[in-house]
Amino acid sequence: MIGTDVVVAALALALAVVVGLAVHEWTHALVLRLAGIDHTVSYLPGRTDGIIGLLTCCPWAVVEPQPTGREPAVHLRAAALAPVLLAVPVFAAGFGGAIPADSPIAMAVAIGWLACSVPSPQDFSVVFYAHRVLETEIAADPNTTALGSRAD
Repeated sequence: MIGTDVVVAALALALAVVVGLAVHEWTHALVLRLAGIDHTVSYLPGRTDGIIGLLTCCPWAVVEPQPTGREPAVHLRAAALAPVLLAVPVFAAGFGGAIPADSPIAMAVAIGWLACSVPSPQDFSVVFYAHRVLETEIAADPNTTALGSRAD
């Protein structure tokens, strides 16, 4: 029979992932807001009816920046990599001894939270191709002047 610790750990893992996914997107939005780039946050885009549809719709949240083309590419890249900072409190707590190795519940929460700190493939795409998106925005707007110095 499965012990209650394992069941509670599984529920804690699921809760940590759900909360972590929302915080992952909020970190993107926070960096975009600090950089002054307009963006929208959508929860459950493409949602279908029912619990199974809710759980299987992918993604659960999306942050869509609306750059003008005048922003430095480094701002979009920083926003794309911002979720990595979610790992800092887990590692600090782990190295500080606040996460006991013999507690499956604490370990499940830590693992779920760390899983949400990994940038998605779309995030890495933004990191590598942000300059192309900004150049496309400049080409689309004839009134935009070329960007000055950029860290590409």
